[in-house]
Amino acid sequence: MGSDMTTLVLQHAKEENAGRIAEVLRARGIEPVVVHVYAGEPVPSAIDGVNALVVMGGPMGVYEAKRYPHLKAELSLIERALTANVPVLGVCLGSQLLAHALGAQVRKGIAKEIGWHPVEVSEQAATDPVFMEAGASFTPLHWHGDVFDLPAGAVPLARSALTAYQAFRYGAHAYGILFHAEVTPAIVSGMATAFAGDLVSVGLLADELLEESPARIAALAPVATRIFERWASLSTAS
Repeated sequence: MGSDMTTLVLQHAKEENAGRIAEVLRARGIEPVVVHVYAGEPVPSAIDGVNALVVMGGPMGVYEAKRYPHLKAELSLIERALTANVPVLGVCLGSQLLAHALGAQVRKGIAKEIGWHPVEVSEQAATDPVFMEAGASFTPLHWHGDVFDLPAGAVPLARSALTAYQAFRYGAHAYGILFHAEVTPAIVSGMATAFAGDLVSVGLLADELLEESPARIAALAPVATRIFERWASLSTAS
């Protein structure tokens, strides 16, 4: 089933790979095609031949297109995917780019939200094709300073105590997820090293985060896998 399926992954930081998303795709026989944007690889200008688009997180902001010109190219690619009904999954920065592409405002939040914090699933999520098995709440990793308004016509799927919109669906195939459910121990360790200043800014010690993470990741694994499997099924449905 997966040999002729192309899932494109835009990766903005060496440490922030697709993690569990890639594991789910490989289990379905799909080897994701990764564009290492952080290493200068160009963002494709066309969506032709792509069955699904994954846009990962990164340390830059949507409003920093002058400093990071690739963001304009990514927004164009997201817009093409939306027009072509190609499933889109935006994670953290990716969710902000998706929200921006849909006309919503992206701005700095009242405070950085970093660490393992619970999210509450919305009532609408109970009938959502991707989030319907997520349960009432779960605890993912958060690592963001920016937030977004809910795009017009989008369905809110999750919130946290600090952030009103943690996940949303637009149309049938586009999902924005601000939190990190895809993380593995290696990803968390890499982020703690690469973005140590973020931890300092919120008074969180790297050792504390890393000590807590294995149990958190294990508890998160079942719900994260269900979410990503259900999203992946959108791109492989006949």
